[in-house]
Amino acid sequence: MGGASPASVEHRELPRAEVLGLKVSAITFADALAAIDAFVRSRTPHYVCITGAHGVIESRSDPRLLAIHNAADLVTPDGMPLVWMSRLLGHKATERVYGPDLMRALTGLSPARGYRHFYYGGAPGVAEALSARLQDAHPGLSVVGTCCPPFRSLSREEDEAVVAQINAAQPDIVWVGLSTPKQENWMVSHLGRIDAPVMIGVGAAFDFLAGTKRQAPVWMQKRGLEWLFRLVTEPRRLFARYMKIVPLFLLLAAGQLLRRWFAARFRGGASPAPHRPG
Repeated sequence: MGGASPASVEHRELPRAEVLGLKVSAITFADALAAIDAFVRSRTPHYVCITGAHGVIESRSDPRLLAIHNAADLVTPDGMPLVWMSRLLGHKATERVYGPDLMRALTGLSPARGYRHFYYGGAPGVAEALSARLQDAHPGLSVVGTCCPPFRSLSREEDEAVVAQINAAQPDIVWVGLSTPKQENWMVSHLGRIDAPVMIGVGAAFDFLAGTKRQAPVWMQKRGLEWLFRLVTEPRRLFARYMKIVPLFLLLAAGQLLRRWFAARFRGGASPAPHRPG
């Protein structure tokens, strides 16, 4: 691999904020880049979950999904609600590590560091469009393969063929764009079968970076309103999801913070000063 090596960062050394039972990595963007670089260099299997409020709420009713997140090598705070919760839980330096931004950053570093990429997922043609667009933007980017699986479950023979295709390509990073919880289940079921040192589940980042879907304006992202933009642009697909997730997350998060505040008061300790970081 070319380029300077950041300090090796093992995932167990990175702090976690427990948000409604899900242990979110309380990290900066630079921490995420350094950790993934360390994973690549280790040449041993790792998987990374990019998780927002959706993943937290889904994990509350899916013990397997919760266990997958809590065993992950890195669980990045994909949305501002998880950043705010992490800060309110005492991890003041936490930054948003948004899937599309992480993908852009690692792609930009790849020509110098020699990372080899494989894109698995997306609707028909999306992975190929993503590959073409990123290679145009980053001369020297090594994309060693793409695969768009059908939406149905794969047969054993089909799955073995996918594993053989990916392993023959020898990627360093396998980007998985299948949406939650499918991508998390896929990464865990292929851990140790896929030889690549890193698998990263990024969901809709495939569509955003391929240009097939629009991203929310930055001002909406910073204010935790990306869900509203996506709801307006895809109401039929996302209405039921967000009408469940948004109020439930707010209610449960408020309950967790109140319990923490009362516990601190009962112990006689100083309670954390609740505020909404910018």
